Amino acid sequence: MDGRNLFNFGEVFGYFFRKHDPNRKTNFNLRTMHFINKLSMAMFLVGLCVVLYRLFTRV
Repeated sequence: MDGRNLFNFGEVFGYFFRKHDPNRKTNFNLRTMHFINKLSMAMFLVGLCVVLYRLFTRV
């Protein structure tokens, strides 16, 4: 595994902030799946921030 790409979050931020493509078909299942994916990634990042905060503020 290449260490340079270990902390490359460009794809994650691109997933959150991409523009709507009018040529792509969409339906309820696809929108729900993307919403759940975004929610789970956001919850993971918040949890990671909490763990790091607790780790660095430990006395």
